[in-house]
Order: sequence, then structure tokens, then C-alpha cells
Amino acid sequence: MTLVKKILKNLANLLRWGGGVYLRYWRAGWWQKTITIFSIVIALCTGTMYGIAVWYQHEQAGKPTTLGVTFVADYASSYGLSPHQTLTAILDQLHVKHLRLVSYWSDIEPSPGQYNFSELDWEMGQAGAHNAKVSLSIGLRQPRWPECHAPSWANTAAPESTWEPELNAYITAVVNRYKNNPALQSYQLENEFFNTFGECNNYDRNRLNSELALVKKLDPNHPVIITRSDNYAGFSLRKPLPDIIGISVYRHVWNTLLVQRYFTYPFPSWYYAFLAGAQQLLTGKPSVIHELQAEPWPPNGQPISQTSLAVQNQTFDAATFKSTAKFAQQTGIKNVDYWGAEYWYYRMVKLHDSSVWNEAKQIFNN
Repeated sequence: MTLVKKILKNLANLLRWGGGVYLRYWRAGWWQKTITIFSIVIALCTGTMYGIAVWYQHEQAGKPTTLGVTFVADYASSYGLSPHQTLTAILDQLHVKHLRLVSYWSDIEPSPGQYNFSELDWEMGQAGAHNAKVSLSIGLRQPRWPECHAPSWANTAAPESTWEPELNAYITAVVNRYKNNPALQSYQLENEFFNTFGECNNYDRNRLNSELALVKKLDPNHPVIITRSDNYAGFSLRKPLPDIIGISVYRHVWNTLLVQRYFTYPFPSWYYAFLAGAQQLLTGKPSVIHELQAEPWPPNGQPISQTSLAVQNQTFDAATFKSTAKFAQQTGIKNVDYWGAEYWYYRMVKLHDSSVWNEAKQIFNN
């Protein structure tokens, strides 16, 4: 028997076997069919996601990594720290070269038309003096509780038309003040805009669209970041489409949905590579990790400063810090801003535990 005949015979046998399996499957109960189809769909989706993740990780390999931190002067003050001493230590001791800074509307414009840039001027000056670059958060919603930082004189629960012009005037003032600052690298507009967490009243996509257009008109030279709202799958596919997509990564949180307990998100590092890779394939937009959890998550919204060190350690300590840094590296995303630098300093100077600060030194100086 020739080789061709053997191949044809084997193919015919394979088709008969496959047909038999198909008939047996089709005669099975509906629930067996449903489970089988569901399993196939899950396998195909997971395989596709993993394939995109591996492609992205290889595509990013060899590119330089930029590590940074978010710094909020008000948050440092909440720990009883000097904001200036805290930022100086972050820059001098950790040698951080990228900062995400905030421009709270409530701090910048405490009275209508009266702007106070003194603190942010100082922070931008320190960044420049240390050759660090800045991603400047702007808009109503910015990092840290209560998320939306409106001044007391602006009632954002009222119709948008009554306060949006004042918000736009404040954004204009901030952008015009810093757009020519050599330390400025990018803007972050409206942190996690569609996230319902926090004390916010307005989630109007049209407002976000108009704010993005305003910033690009005022300063076409710096990219604008808009951050996704949670850990779950989703992509920015319609307006507003920023220049860069920000991803927040939280791994250990306090769960309040069903039972009061700590919860660890089950997503592997390659899942975030998939989010960044799919976003790039779909829109051509790069992604950054703009908020990587690196501080404790106390139960029931309790302030960290009122939480025992033992409870703090349940969601964050030096070992967790080290594993989080490794996790971020495995995603393949090359720009990562850590969340919690003020806490690292607080833990060292107020709780007399330098383990986390020392781990930060290792991470930022490798």
C-alpha cells in the first residue's frame, strides 16, 4: 500500500471516529451539551487572552522600565508627617525619578478665582531639582479619598451648568501654569472617572470628553492619561480616547459584598499583560500601571493610622512589597507608579519599622 493510500485510510478512520463522537455528543442531554460548549468557549477565550499577553510581554521585552510613586501632600499630613520632609526623603533616599502629583481643586482654588499654587509649585520644583518627571493629575476627581475634591463653594451635586465653567477655569489655570515646566511629562485627567467609589455626584461622559478637548487645546505637547476604573476586563474603545491608558492594580482588599473578610484578586500577572496588549492592538494606545497597591487596606474603611501594625501586615508588609514588585515586572508593563509612598515613610518614622522603606530602596535602586 502506497504512502498516499495509508494517509487516506487513516484520515477516513479519523473522520469515522470523529463522527461517532459527534453523534454520541449530540444524543447527550442538554446540560452535557451546555457544559461542553461553555468549556470550549472558556478554553478558547483563555487561550486567546494568554496568547495576547505573551505577545505583549515579548513586544515589551528590552524596553526601559520607569518606576514612580504617587505623592499627595494632604495624605502625608494625615499621618502627622511634614509633606516636604516626606517628598524630600522619597526623592533623596529612594531616588524616585517619576512622580504622580495632584492638583486638588479644593487646595488650588479655596475661594472663587483665588488660586494658591504654592505647594504644587514647590513639588514641581523639587521634581525638577532631582531630575524627576511628573504626571500631573487634573480635574475634579483625583487620587485619594473623597476622590472628588471640589472646593466648599462649588456644589457638584447641583446641575452641571452651575459649576462646570468654574471647573474648566480651574483646569485652564493649572494647565497654563505648568505646561512649560520642564519636569512635566503628562497629565492624568479625572482619576478613574467612572468608578463609583468615593463621594462623587457626576459621571457625565460628555464632560470628560469636553475636558479632554480643553486640555489638548491648551497644551497639545503633553500626552493625557485616562485611567480605567477597576481590575476587571474592559477597554477604552470610544470617546474620550486619551493618549495613554492607565491601569490600577489592587491585589489584597477588604471585601464587603458578601462576607466581611480579606479578598485577594485571582488575576495572574499575565492578565494585566493581556489588558495592555489587547488595548494596544485594538486602539494603538499604550498602557501604564498608574496605581499599584503598595500600602495596607484596613477593614471597613478604617484609617491606616488607626490600625494596628499586625492588621496592616495582613495586606502589606516588606515581603508583600517584594512580591508585588515582581508581579508588576511580570506583567511586561514598563511604566509603573506605586501607591503608598507616604505610608512607607510613616511606617519608618512613626511606627519605627523601616522594613518597608528599606524594601523600597531595593526596588527603586536596582
